[in-house]
Amino acid sequence: MRIALSADHAGFELKQQLGAHLTRQGHEVIDLGTHSTAPVDYPDSAEAVAEAMFEGQVKRGVIVCGSGAGVSIAANKFPGIRAAVCHDTYTAHQAVEHDDMNVLCIGARVIGAALACEIVEAFLKASFSGEERHQRRLNKIIAIEQRFVARS
Repeated sequence: MRIALSADHAGFELKQQLGAHLTRQGHEVIDLGTHSTAPVDYPDSAEAVAEAMFEGQVKRGVIVCGSGAGVSIAANKFPGIRAAVCHDTYTAHQAVEHDDMNVLCIGARVIGAALACEIVEAFLKASFSGEERHQRRLNKIIAIEQRFVARS
């Protein structure tokens, strides 16, 4: 699978570890930065992943910052992005299965690399169930997004 991977300075080291792990697992990783621990703004990391998804380069993205919260908030501002902070494997797969999450956000200051790798794999192995109740709810989320995009 092609995956967009991005981080701010706080998530740089974990991003590097995740990228290497994903490559070893046979995934194609598009590294969208940052490329050092020099301070950068986390909204830029979220925007890079959203842009790659919008352009059809990837179907899923992973963004890492200190807590995961900032990049999640920023990523969810982009149409079509459904991002969540996940620090356990259950949430990572259920958010895809029930909510069609397409961007995983992780806090590098919250969890370690081994758990982060497990969470990313749970996220990537999961697929949206398409069950009627989940599709109905997803349709409502999409409709809300479309109403507000149309206003701007």
